[in-house]
This record gives sequence, C-alpha cells and structure tokens, in this order.
Amino acid sequence: MQKLHLVMGGRVKDPQHLEFTDLNAIDLVGVYPDYASAEEAWRSCAQRTVDDAEMRYVVVHLHRLLEPELQKPA
Repeated sequence: MQKLHLVMGGRVKDPQHLEFTDLNAIDLVGVYPDYASAEEAWRSCAQRTVDDAEMRYVVVHLHRLLEPELQKPA
C-alpha cells in the first residue's frame, strides 16, 4: 500500500492552533511517497520560517484520509 503524505503550511491566527488565516495563501509544498521524505520537506520549510511564530507547516497523512478503513484495528 502506498502511504502518501502532503506537506503544507501557512500563516495561522494563533501559534498554539492550526487555523490558517488565508486559505488562498496556503503553501502546498508537495506530496511524498513516505513519511521520511515528507518529514525532510517539512523540516526544511519549518526551519526556513523558524523566526516567524505565525507560520506553521504540517505533514498530512493522506493515506489515512483516502483509505480510513485500513486504520481500524482488527
């Protein structure tokens, strides 16, 4: 099974939460075939914006959204 991951980020209203201020300005970094490569991309973006507390980047586990039945315990 392919485990796709999306890396995205943008400016948030509150650094303690993940509510983006402008959805039209979301930075869609890319889709990655595994968590390791997604984490590398996320780390690069997060380090580039480390001094801006209102910028947040996240890794979204697309495979969990696309095939939620695979996440249920047996």
